Amino acid sequence: MVMLVDDSHDELGLLVDAFEQAGFTALAATSGEAALGLLDRVMPNLVVLDAMMPGLDGFDACRRIKSETRFAHLPVIFMTGLKEPEDVLKGLESGGVDYVTKPVNIAELLARVRIHIANGRVAFGARVALDATGRYLLATDGLGQARWSTPQAGSLLASAFDQVNAADLKLPEDLAALARRLIHAGELDKPQPIASRVGSDVSVAFLGRSGPDEYLFRLTATSGSSEEEVLRDDLGLTTREAEVLIWIARGKSNREISEILLISPRTVNKHLERIFAKLGIENRASATSVAMRTLAARS
Repeated sequence: MVMLVDDSHDELGLLVDAFEQAGFTALAATSGEAALGLLDRVMPNLVVLDAMMPGLDGFDACRRIKSETRFAHLPVIFMTGLKEPEDVLKGLESGGVDYVTKPVNIAELLARVRIHIANGRVAFGARVALDATGRYLLATDGLGQARWSTPQAGSLLASAFDQVNAADLKLPEDLAALARRLIHAGELDKPQPIASRVGSDVSVAFLGRSGPDEYLFRLTATSGSSEEEVLRDDLGLTTREAEVLIWIARGKSNREISEILLISPRTVNKHLERIFAKLGIENRASATSVAMRTLAARS
C-alpha cells in the first residue's frame, strides 16, 4: 500500500492509475494535512509526497510524520519540480529517503518505490524483533538526540525522567550530554550511571555505531525493579500486559498507549481484556487502583 500526496488532482489521478496498474493499493491525499489525517487511520508501506503544496508543504509534512515514533520506519519519497542541490538536501534533512523531479518518470518512480519498500520492511522487521525480545535499546544521532528506541527503553526513560515522553523521546540534556561523551570516547559496553529525578536511576552503555549518524545504547534500571517488572511479577502478568497496565495507571487512553508501545489499539484492547480476566476486575478504574496499590506496597 502506497500513499500518494499531490495538490494537483490531474497529476494525482495519473499516479493513482499507474500505481494500481502496477499492482499497488494506492491511497490519495491532496494536501499535507489530509495525508496526516489518513495516517491516523491506516499505515501504508511508503509515502510519495509532493514537496510544494499550499498550506502544510511536503517538507513540513514529512517532519511531522517523522516526529512520531510509530512512523519512524515509514519511507518517504519526495517529488517536485525543484531541482537545486539545496532543495534535494532539504528533502533528505526533513526525513525523506529519496527525491524525484517532475515530470515524473513513472517507471523509475515505481522501481524506487519497490526498492524502498523492501528496505523499509527489513528495517522495520529488525525493530520489531528487538521490541519482541524486550531489549532496552536507544539510538541517537551524534548530538545525543533520540532517533528511535524500543518500547521498553522508552517506558524506562519516561518513568525515570519526568520531562521525557515515551511517544516522542526528547531526551533531557544531561542524558544527551552523556550520550555525546560516550560516542566521542568510544567507551563500548561500559555502563555509565545517570541520576534520575523520579523512579529508578539508569545506566547507559554505548554499543557502537548502527548507521549513518546513528549510535546505539543499552539502558538498564540500576536501583531496584522497574514499575513494569513489579506489576509483572506481583500480579502474574506478561511483560507487555504490565506495560499496558502501567500506562493505564498513568491515565493514558488506549490510542495513546498504542502510540507509546508501537502496537495497534486492537492489540491494546486484547491485552486489557486479559488483564481484567487475570486480576478479576471489570474496568480501567479498578485496574488503576490495583496497579497503584501494588506499586505502593513495594515502595
